[in-house]
Amino acid sequence: MAVRLPRPHRFDVWAALAGLLGGLALWGLGLAMRPAGEATVMWPGRWPILLPLAVTTGCALLRRAAPRTALLAGTAAVAADLMTQGNLATLVMYTDLMYAAVLYGTPASARRIPRVTGLLTVVATVVPYAAWREPEALLIGVAVGVVAFAPASTGLIVRNHREAADAARLRAEQTALLAETDRVQAVTAERARMARELHDMVANHLSAIAIHSTAALSLDDPGTSRQALTVIRENSVAGLDEMRRLIGILRDGAADREPAATPTLHGLGALVAGARANGLEVTLRAEHGTVPAPVELAAYRIVQESLTNALKHAASGPVHVLLRQDDGVLDVRVTSPYGDRDGPRAPGSGAGLVGMRERAALLGGTFTAGPDGTLWTVRATLPLTEGDPV
Repeated sequence: MAVRLPRPHRFDVWAALAGLLGGLALWGLGLAMRPAGEATVMWPGRWPILLPLAVTTGCALLRRAAPRTALLAGTAAVAADLMTQGNLATLVMYTDLMYAAVLYGTPASARRIPRVTGLLTVVATVVPYAAWREPEALLIGVAVGVVAFAPASTGLIVRNHREAADAARLRAEQTALLAETDRVQAVTAERARMARELHDMVANHLSAIAIHSTAALSLDDPGTSRQALTVIRENSVAGLDEMRRLIGILRDGAADREPAATPTLHGLGALVAGARANGLEVTLRAEHGTVPAPVELAAYRIVQESLTNALKHAASGPVHVLLRQDDGVLDVRVTSPYGDRDGPRAPGSGAGLVGMRERAALLGGTFTAGPDGTLWTVRATLPLTEGDPV
């Protein structure tokens, strides 16, 4: 089975070509690193110089694609070059192979190569000096340090900087992703809050309009029709006023608009009075002290929606509203008659129960709604702690 060599990078091709041409130029000019008569030159002459040069050039093609293989083969080529008169281009390309092996190699190689070359530099400095006792012997260690340890250390520094930059970029991308996620969640939560507010503010008035308009159309009694039309007008005016204030808050440049006042539990009396005007028989009993604003708003909206549902769906009979504060919670309970009926007096979407459940959940409370014998009971337990606005 044939082994397919990795394709060299374009920059590596140009680097290898430049090294080869430079080495051939030095070879053609006869500029060798050592004279032919030197004791270390085992293969004198010009032609043996070309073999290490050619091998190192081939290794330069693989400096990025296969850095470890290129370094091992390049080390053997440099060892062979030491036995010839030597070529400076071969040595320069080898330093680049050492640099690339640390920069593009595996993390283990990046840690190991600088340590090994550093140890070799120390050995090449201490051993010759201890053996010959001449200052010139220290140049061997300097040469090893320049050829091996310096490029390996440089490669490690560059690799560390690149990894730090990649980690910073990854953190920035993750931060941007989290910010976008938070933004989407915030927009979704705000849309849900606006939907709850819009439903609770307008549904009560529209339900009353639908019920009384049906009565006005079905009864041939001028007095009853006039009374129904009066209720319709009152609810339509109130609903339009609340819609205008809500739209004024949402529109751009609405800073000059006065926002709608946040409902409080003190307004339950007026809320109940409006329900009575719409035809419900409502009793209110409130036993509570100071309540945090988010809890107060949630309790008001739950009572408001419960009365709206009673107006649309409840059978004939009294509706009881009870608020009681006990053991750090506010208990809200609304009961209405439940039994045989022809159908809802006004159409509903079911969003009211969802909104009440969401309001209770946002405050860490509980919510239940359903039949209990002959009564339909809505109950919410709201902790008396500051929570998310609902």
